[in-house]
Parts: sequence; structure tokens; C-alpha cells
Amino acid sequence: MNGIRTDGNRCFVCGPGNNIGLKLVFRIEDDVCRSEFSPDDMHCGYDGVTHGGIIFSVLDDVMANWIHLKGIRAYTAKCDIRYKDNLPTGTQVNLEGHCIKQRGRLIVMEGKMFRADTNEIVAETQASFMREADA
Repeated sequence: MNGIRTDGNRCFVCGPGNNIGLKLVFRIEDDVCRSEFSPDDMHCGYDGVTHGGIIFSVLDDVMANWIHLKGIRAYTAKCDIRYKDNLPTGTQVNLEGHCIKQRGRLIVMEGKMFRADTNEIVAETQASFMREADA
């Protein structure tokens, strides 16, 4: 199932069927989920600065898509984020998400956002996801 979307068509971050969505495309490389994103003026909080909620959403999705692209259905249970710097709109970032551990239904993930021009970390997250209970 690696790389094939079977649902989430209307996801705000990655859904191709969401007309107002970000339409990010995720891929797995060396067991790391990756994508790129360039926020525009529609994604700002303060003028010229990307809204923290957009940053959070994109990082949540890079972690969730590592899980999804492995063919697992899971939901964010808890997510901690640390903002390291603001992100000017129009600045491309690289996203990375990888698994720290899995135990039972729990999957612990880490996500990072780096500026493409300086490679500096904009924000980093650690999150717990719960696998969907077997039907």
C-alpha cells in the first residue's frame, strides 16, 4: 500500500479533492515521510508570517502520512509542538516525519520543519497516534 491513498481525499493538508486545501504530496524515503511546502499570503497570522496553526497542521500530517503510507489507520491522540522561529510567507520548507516507537495500538512519531534556504528548524513535534481498533 506504500504511496497509495485510499481515503482522505478531502483532507485539508493533503487531500487532492479539497478545493481550499494545501494539497501537499507525501512520500516515504529511507523510512522517513517527506514533503515540501511554501505558505502564501492566505496562510498568514500576522502579515507576512505563516500562522502557527498551519505549521502545526502540516507537521501533524507529515507524521500521520508516515503511518497512512504504511497502510495503517490511526488518529492523533496527543501532539506537542515547539516553535523555534517564525516562518515568513513565501518561504519553502522541507518536512520530515519518522516513527520513534510502536507498542500495541500506540505509535509515537516525530516531525520536523526546516527552511529550505537555510536548513534551520522552524518547528518540531512529537506526537502519539492510536491505531484504529480492530473491527
